[in-house]
Amino acid sequence: MTQCCINPSILSADFVNLEGELHRISNADAVHVDVMDNHFVPNLTLGLPVVQRIQAVSPVPLDAHLMIADADRWAPGFADAGLASVTFHAEASIAPIKLARELRSRGSKAGMALRPATPVEPYLDMLSELDMLLIMTVEPGFGGQAFLDVTLPKIRRARAAIDGSGIGVAIQVDGGITEETITRAAEAGANIFVAGSAVYGADDPAAAIDRLRDEGTRSLRQASAE
Repeated sequence: MTQCCINPSILSADFVNLEGELHRISNADAVHVDVMDNHFVPNLTLGLPVVQRIQAVSPVPLDAHLMIADADRWAPGFADAGLASVTFHAEASIAPIKLARELRSRGSKAGMALRPATPVEPYLDMLSELDMLLIMTVEPGFGGQAFLDVTLPKIRRARAAIDGSGIGVAIQVDGGITEETITRAAEAGANIFVAGSAVYGADDPAAAIDRLRDEGTRSLRQASAE
């Protein structure tokens, strides 16, 4: 899988001018929307009504990352809002297979996220139920954290399992992605990259997206050739 996708996180954007911030990243593959409830993670961000408004004005598809408790109850509403992709945390779902199927039935791609310390092995048998596996490369809850290299072996194991199964599941990584760390993550097997500070902290966010995509694509192609 050599297609590199860059999904900037609006957690690092100017919340007072979100519509303008969305148009600054119109060359992105998707907009990563971090939804936090101050229960599953110690932070509070956006709820469904705000996400619905973002969906209405965004020039690119929305990729929601639900860092919320009781995902089985709340996640389907985000799919109903027309989002391209909805990702729930395995740690917050009682019935992840049922939830993934429900998200797909409502028109969204289904993603499942794992915290850095959550092993991937218990979930390998349900890969066919997913469109994307999100491996957190920082602890969820806050932007601006440093990339955790300890997650790289898990990315490699997930990529090996996906390639071995022949199922077209994307691997997304979220946390500490820069022009340096995207290389390591891509070489390990990730192909969708969430970047917040590296994009919105740049003078030209669109140019930062292009640079990240170039670095990620180069590393994916190199890993594929090996």
